Amino acid sequence: MKIDVKFAGVLVAGAVATSAVVVLATQGGGKAKDTAGTDPFPGTGLTAVPRGGTGTGAGAGTGAGAGAGSGSGIGQPAPAMPLPSSYRRIACPRATVTVHGPVQLQEKLNTAAPGEVIRLAPGRYLGRFSSQKSGAPGKPIFVCGTQQSVLDGGGMSQGYGFHLQNASNWRLIGFTVTRSQKGVMLDGTSGTVVQGLTVHDVGDEGVHLRNFSTGNAVQYNMIMRTGRANPRFGEGVYLGSSHNNWSQLTQGRPDASDANLVAANRITATAEAVDIKEGTSGGRLVANVFDGSQLSGGGINDSWVDAKGNGYLIEGNRGTRTVKDGFQTHEEYKGWGTGNVFRRNVIDLGGAKGVGIFLGSDGNKVACDNRVTGGELTNKGKCS
Repeated sequence: MKIDVKFAGVLVAGAVATSAVVVLATQGGGKAKDTAGTDPFPGTGLTAVPRGGTGTGAGAGTGAGAGAGSGSGIGQPAPAMPLPSSYRRIACPRATVTVHGPVQLQEKLNTAAPGEVIRLAPGRYLGRFSSQKSGAPGKPIFVCGTQQSVLDGGGMSQGYGFHLQNASNWRLIGFTVTRSQKGVMLDGTSGTVVQGLTVHDVGDEGVHLRNFSTGNAVQYNMIMRTGRANPRFGEGVYLGSSHNNWSQLTQGRPDASDANLVAANRITATAEAVDIKEGTSGGRLVANVFDGSQLSGGGINDSWVDAKGNGYLIEGNRGTRTVKDGFQTHEEYKGWGTGNVFRRNVIDLGGAKGVGIFLGSDGNKVACDNRVTGGELTNKGKCS
């Protein structure tokens, strides 16, 4: 369990630092050096993960509704969208424009229109990038690249590598994000897919959805070496906001970043691989691979997933190596941390002294088809 005690000043500073792109230099091509360490499940690559049905959510490439966004604080978040019904891989269409450097990229993000397909040529894009534009149903905005297309924030102490604010219907596919305080930040964003990115060497968390971001899919990404500046805040994927920060971020309301899908990612993080915050509900975690070998512990970061939201389906995930437990639930704020369902997860505690699924709050269901090696399935001693 972790109580989020980030100071408001840190959050505000990060947002201000990202409100304008920081362009430092342009370097030649080449892949940013990364080593993910030992694969906890050799031979179980993402291509083997079963895919969902066709569906109409963000994962199916359509969605419903588009938000213009205002770009001021919580402003006007994009319209709420439902949980994506599929995590099929999305292919990038033919590019409408190819960019070759950071200035070109930010210029295109400033003017992006529905249906536009921005291709990142291989190379290092030194800076931090953002947009407040929106795509449209059936006409999302694509930003596509390869691992050799590297967005380099220039340092891990501030800013967001790629920031969407009050936007909708984007597809961020295939490129690398590194060396910023936070990797990818979605604020007030809906109907967006973050797919196949390599996010590594960031100061805090890898991918963060907050400020009423709904109906998004975070899928098939490789997230590693988070928390390089502060291991305590090095989550892989972070959904919502701590109630301690609602006054600064959401005018005191629960951050209803609801109905988000986290699927088929491979995550090695210093904090939880996925941190589900109080105030969020109705999401799904499926077919992810968690490696807890880098968890910072300290009585705080001691599981792969901490479910403090309501009504999540957590199924078909695989994890190995942890500090204490595989999965946890907690009531961090009254009325939250309930209604979550765990099924078909494969848990290897790797010598840790906890349980597969620690229930620290009431009203959650653990199915008997979860499998655990190295300990008991749950601290409550029963499954259903």
